[in-house]
Amino acid sequence: MKTPLLRRLLLHAALIGIATAVLAQDHDHDRDNPGHGGMPPGQAKKHDRDMPPGQAKKYDDDGERRLPPGQAKKYFRDQDRDHFYGYYRGDADRWRGRRRPVFEVGAYLPSGYVVRPMPQSYWVEVAPPPPPGYRYGYCGGYVVAYNPTTRVVADVLDLIAAARGR
Repeated sequence: MKTPLLRRLLLHAALIGIATAVLAQDHDHDRDNPGHGGMPPGQAKKHDRDMPPGQAKKYDDDGERRLPPGQAKKYFRDQDRDHFYGYYRGDADRWRGRRRPVFEVGAYLPSGYVVRPMPQSYWVEVAPPPPPGYRYGYCGGYVVAYNPTTRVVADVLDLIAAARGR
């Protein structure tokens, strides 16, 4: 008679131990909660949940990354438009009348567009050198000075708009 009672007590103790181990194992269950979206609870309450707090101050109110004040300046000269238009004329004419990307000084290059680097041998002859860490490139009828690492645009020349003024 003692054996069935002892077995029951041992079985109950084992079940309680297993249940306790399972519950203790999932101590960060709230991170998987879809209400938090995988973010820590303190950050999930903020409006910019996908961005660490230290990065949020680098962006404008519209969420676009901008160059710090004073870094955005013109690198292209007015006479550079004619030279660049002559070099890229065939491709720029193909973009005329089509939907084109929008390049803004201080913003990122639009995603999905490939910027072709401009041959250094060409811009050395006709344009001032790009800012340190930046390159000249071409995409969609624009010549841009951009940082290839961060993809931030320093200056833009719209070749199609320049051609319309002729």
